[in-house]
Amino acid sequence: MPAKKTTKKARTADIKDLVIRVCVGTGGLAAGSQEVIDEFDRQLKSHGITAEIVKKCVNKTGCRGFCAKDVLADVILNGKSETYQLITPEMVGRIVDEHILNNEPVKEWLVGPEYHAFHDRQTKILLKHCGHIDPEDIDAYINIGGYEGARKIFSLEPSEVIEEVRASGLRGRGGAGFLTGLKWDLCSKAEGTPKYIICNADEGDPGAFMDRSVIEGNPHAVIEGMIIGGYAIGSNYGYVYIRAEYPLAIHRLKIAIADARKHRLLGKNILKSGFDFDIRIKEGAGAFICGEETALIASIEGKRGMPRSKPPFPANKGLWGKPTIINNVETLANLPAIITSGAKWFSSIGTEKSKGTKVFALTGRIKNTGLIEVPMGISLKEIIYDIGGGCEKNRKLKAVQTGGPSGGCIPASHIDMPVDYESLTAIGSMMGSGGMVVMDETTCMVDMSKFFLSFTGNESCGKCTPCRIGTKRMLEVLNRITEGKGKEGDIELLTELGNDIKQSSLCGLGMSAPNPVLSTINFFRDEYEAHIKDGVCPAGVCKALRRYTVNADICRMCGKCYSACPSGAIAWEKKQKAVIDKSKCIKCGACYEACPFNSIF
Repeated sequence: MPAKKTTKKARTADIKDLVIRVCVGTGGLAAGSQEVIDEFDRQLKSHGITAEIVKKCVNKTGCRGFCAKDVLADVILNGKSETYQLITPEMVGRIVDEHILNNEPVKEWLVGPEYHAFHDRQTKILLKHCGHIDPEDIDAYINIGGYEGARKIFSLEPSEVIEEVRASGLRGRGGAGFLTGLKWDLCSKAEGTPKYIICNADEGDPGAFMDRSVIEGNPHAVIEGMIIGGYAIGSNYGYVYIRAEYPLAIHRLKIAIADARKHRLLGKNILKSGFDFDIRIKEGAGAFICGEETALIASIEGKRGMPRSKPPFPANKGLWGKPTIINNVETLANLPAIITSGAKWFSSIGTEKSKGTKVFALTGRIKNTGLIEVPMGISLKEIIYDIGGGCEKNRKLKAVQTGGPSGGCIPASHIDMPVDYESLTAIGSMMGSGGMVVMDETTCMVDMSKFFLSFTGNESCGKCTPCRIGTKRMLEVLNRITEGKGKEGDIELLTELGNDIKQSSLCGLGMSAPNPVLSTINFFRDEYEAHIKDGVCPAGVCKALRRYTVNADICRMCGKCYSACPSGAIAWEKKQKAVIDKSKCIKCGACYEACPFNSIF
């Protein structure tokens, strides 16, 4: 045993530099990254690897995007980096013993080709440093060139900054796609002081986590973007409106703002420029409607978050009745790179009218779920197959929903279409904030549109009748169809109601709420008709329309369906094929889920 201890000492002496980076974004933490960090700390200490030998043992980073492989950890030993996936605390001991002490990486736990394909096909500007720098260390951001954009603007006139942003072609990433430079120009010329700039971090789309991840992984990029915007429009006051459901993002944002003040990057006379600018955080209660800019403004003012009609637009009359600019997280985080690298560089990425990159939350029934950043104009096919790896279980792609709950469903037949503002709008969908939900052949499009309409209907503030009542009536029709009670004329009624709501609602929520229903009727009308005319759900999702049957040719007589059935509807004996008594079947699907041979359909 003494000999072994001597060997360990000799090996630890070979460790000149060791950095272990563990993803601690919300997804990483949910997968157990804090427990992994704690175990690394314990293991390193037990092996005598102390801070005297290791410069920095475990370094926290934000989300690196590939959530499907969390917990992800980099082990950088003497300059050579290896990345592990799906790490649990129980695996840490072996990594320390074999990799750190013996310089032999545990090969079977290293990331595979799909990890590299996921990242290599992306073009990263916003996410470039997420997952690589410590978001709670301002020096980490400064060391990668952070705040150089803020320094540069003070050598320019505000109008020159606006012109640079206008020339870049940057459009708002919150959904509407309005030109950022034009919006700033309008506000800079508006009468009234003080002026405000607001960061909209009230991300509430189901399945979307782009803004949260950018703040968690690189909060200083957002702060720097707000400084640039504040200087350009003549604002000394900024607000970050962020939902209280994002505690980690808020925590890191508070640390970043405090550190920026200490470094004289916020407050009075920033960088001795004579420009004053500071930021406050306003935590929202998590109402989806507060993503609408006038509702957001009302919320900051202490009122109920409800939108108002426009004009006047916030650029002329916004917070406290003063000129106000609202940009979302992604828009602001693009600005440091635009200022430091130039408008020409940024506008060289993307399409003629949609410049730069876009961050998407790739979710649904796809193999490689996570956060991706791709150039505008990339095809859906490249996103779904080259980056996302295709559908789970190699099922057939059915549709892709973009734009969050208000977006449209794009059928697989349009898989080659480019992803940019104009193309998505032309097909009845929208860019939105960047949610992208993949659906395979097991998805019922009627049920899916019902899900999204339920969300927007519940989140309606109720101020205008078309949105409040119209979405409710549409939902009643959809419920009727999925319960097998649909009738002739329901499809036409949904179409008429949807178009009326779009044309007469007060704000963007109501104007876009019918999109999922209208787009699925447009592309998947046969599924609606099958529900109504044939009483069948082609995907087998709608419970009331299910008719379970055992395929005797496939049944292996295991009896698992018999054990799972709660109503005694399945007759089975050893070495006998199962049979379902439809008069007793309650259509719960327990037999379908339990069958390991897919003999029940």
